[in-house]
Amino acid sequence: MASDARVSKKAAAMALVAVVGVSLTSIPAAASGPTARQPAKTTDGVQAVAAPGAPSLPSGLSALSWMVADAETGNVLATKSPHRRLAPASTLKTLFAVTVLPKFSSDTVRQVSSADLAGLGAGSSVVGVRHGHRYTVADLWRGVFLRSGNDAVHVLAAMNGGWQATAREMQQTARELGARDTTVKSPDGYDAPGQVSSAHDLTVFARAGLAQEDFARYCATARAPFPGPGGTTQIENTNRMLVGSHGLPRYPGIIGVKNGYTSKAGNTLIAAARRNGRTLLVTVLNPQSQVVNGVYKEAGALLDWGFRTAGDAEPVGTLHAVSAAYDARAQGARGASPWRPALILGAGAAGIVVMGLGAMLARWRDPRGRGRAG
Repeated sequence: MASDARVSKKAAAMALVAVVGVSLTSIPAAASGPTARQPAKTTDGVQAVAAPGAPSLPSGLSALSWMVADAETGNVLATKSPHRRLAPASTLKTLFAVTVLPKFSSDTVRQVSSADLAGLGAGSSVVGVRHGHRYTVADLWRGVFLRSGNDAVHVLAAMNGGWQATAREMQQTARELGARDTTVKSPDGYDAPGQVSSAHDLTVFARAGLAQEDFARYCATARAPFPGPGGTTQIENTNRMLVGSHGLPRYPGIIGVKNGYTSKAGNTLIAAARRNGRTLLVTVLNPQSQVVNGVYKEAGALLDWGFRTAGDAEPVGTLHAVSAAYDARAQGARGASPWRPALILGAGAAGIVVMGLGAMLARWRDPRGRGRAG
């Protein structure tokens, strides 16, 4: 596994095998052998890189669980209770999108039936999908990503074979990605008995999603048109960190991913940002501080810390892609993609094939280039 970090970006660009889906497994142990940079572990379950001149973690972190990871290398820079199983709220929609988004062309039209919207949970966040009306798949995905619309999730799940079939498929995708902390009961993230995920798994889902061109575009969209009863209306993303609203400025370099809230989960957030050639992912679950915009403030503080931390600091763990089953199914569903996140690495004695994100993130570097489940 330690050889992964030594593969050059040039090798990534020259890799001959490309898949759109990127699969990952749970964090293995840190690299063995002597090193000048060892992870620091505190008594409250927090682990963070420790290197000469490394900044201290931000104060005031109150979330029950969180993670900071490098999206390209998969290195985990810091984390607290990464495998603690908690209610995910609408951050689970990242897994829904990774599972279902590649299946339907964006211009496919669905006339919504009342059966499509059956079972929508009381108090659900909605985008305003109405039965009898026609929507493109792109409309529905904008409803999912921007307004966290459970109504849009229900319609897409109906197209995908039904609510329970979609939940089972999401569970399969999670396992193929190595996400062992996640149990899916309700594909939209609505509170359901036994439904849990973790900071680790949600980071895995977001990283896999960012390897899909459509996912990356939808999750970065701040505002978009949506068909309304009186014509096209403008909808705005509920992610305050992305939009810059409710007293928060837009976070510098932010590129998505998904926020959530339920009465059980509290506030949850996965955020990705890119600065100076580095893309970081932060997942924050259920801050306890009761501070206004607390989940966004804690995520922003962790991103700031991550960008101040040297990229070559010894990680506390690594997200590795090792699932051939997911790679094969993802490639079959999606076909070729201009993102082409292609990288094959040998993984030591186990002979594991690792598919990386280097090529996709190299393109990014090129300058040309609210209810119960809200």
